[in-house]
Amino acid sequence: MDFKNAAELLTLCEQHQCPISEIMIRRECDLAETTREALDLRMKKALAIMKKSSAEPLVKPRRSMGGLLGGEARLVEQHRQEGKSICGNVLSKAIAYAMGVLEVSSSMGLIVAAPTAGSSGVVPGVLLALWEESEASEEKLIRALYNSSAVGYLAMRNATVAGAVGGCQAEVGVASAMAASAAVELMDGTPKQCLDSASTAMMNLLGLVCDPVGGLVEYPCQNRNAIGVANALTAAELALSGVNQLIPFDEMLAAMYHVGRRLAPELRETAMGGCAATPTGCAACKR
Repeated sequence: MDFKNAAELLTLCEQHQCPISEIMIRRECDLAETTREALDLRMKKALAIMKKSSAEPLVKPRRSMGGLLGGEARLVEQHRQEGKSICGNVLSKAIAYAMGVLEVSSSMGLIVAAPTAGSSGVVPGVLLALWEESEASEEKLIRALYNSSAVGYLAMRNATVAGAVGGCQAEVGVASAMAASAAVELMDGTPKQCLDSASTAMMNLLGLVCDPVGGLVEYPCQNRNAIGVANALTAAELALSGVNQLIPFDEMLAAMYHVGRRLAPELRETAMGGCAATPTGCAACKR
């Protein structure tokens, strides 16, 4: 039940008439020689960590180790609760949750790297907000996480998820693709729509550089996680609406990897370019 690329994954879905999540579950059971029950326990543990790291900062903000973050997620949530959000409940919640996870991560708390620490807020932000607003079952939510893991696996196998290799497009870009695909399955979309949305999400962030101020996974990382959830939800909406994606996910991954390798070294997690090299960014490091 293994697959090397998205084309093979789609073929398996068609052959077995099942969603991406089911193929991923079967793959993991086969290769890890484990049971569905054992696999589900691990996924439920990851989900529990996602829920906690998303929600706690909205009530009790956490100051980051570098001092650049702390309290932003609660501000977004308060804005939503006051009825002032211009984004609507799903997106506003997703933004708050995603930013909250980055507060936990940057303060050395426990998070799920999905696929990395610097992009860890996107998948839980999108899925938890959408799950709460859609009133889908927790079983469907867990299935959506398996879907996202399939997309993450493809990115790691065929490209990269490291900012030092491919820039932030490889971190928040891949996380956004994972979240978009998972959101489509959560909302009963087809496997092709899932991968179309993943391709769109990746396309929209193509070329995004990795330029952490002070070399810390704090700023602009938190804001980019917020953008990642907006991008994922937009890509999912397009796919579910029937909007076709011209470029297959496999080709978009290859394009992302090629672009990432051509980025200047100072734009790949060295803190020597972009936001990190601005006068204010440099001053924040000294502070």
